Amino acid sequence: MTTLADPRCAWALGSELMTAYHDTEWGRPAHDDTYLFELLLLEGAQAGLSWSTVLNKRENYRRALDGFAAEKIAAYDRPKLDSLLADPGIVRNRLKVESTVKNARAFLAVRETYGSFDAYLWEWVDGTPVVNHPGPADALPAGTELSDRLSKDLKRRGFTFVGTTIVYAYLQAVGVVDDHTDGCPAKPRRLAG
Repeated sequence: MTTLADPRCAWALGSELMTAYHDTEWGRPAHDDTYLFELLLLEGAQAGLSWSTVLNKRENYRRALDGFAAEKIAAYDRPKLDSLLADPGIVRNRLKVESTVKNARAFLAVRETYGSFDAYLWEWVDGTPVVNHPGPADALPAGTELSDRLSKDLKRRGFTFVGTTIVYAYLQAVGVVDDHTDGCPAKPRRLAG
């Protein structure tokens, strides 16, 4: 259980699920295309909501979206989308549900061009995470020049729900940007220097 004196990033202290996500996933450099796609869809689903809301529905999303298999999602038809809109286990916003198909198709196109989505994504930082050193009381930015540029490029490629704020949260989630606070035990020691 976490305490007020817990050195973790403050946002991670809200629940055991949030703490586990923070400790085992958030900010760790990710390179698996399926995982990168999963987090992209989940960050888009979060728009206007709290991350804890989406994180609590993550397993429902995994079930409803065929394990985040982009090839399957890209082929979803209207009856499948209607069934998703009726699924109380996910966020049932029509635009967000429809964006899963658009984003799957755009994701596959990027993968076709670059060989993997991983290669495309990490090219933006020359393969090296951006390591920031926020203090425990520092507010993290909602976006940066990097998220602005990536957001613009993703939109150009047909992605939706990829505004700069969503993209910055995504970059943090998949470890392209390390925003663990200084002193957080989850901050990779080799990068904290």
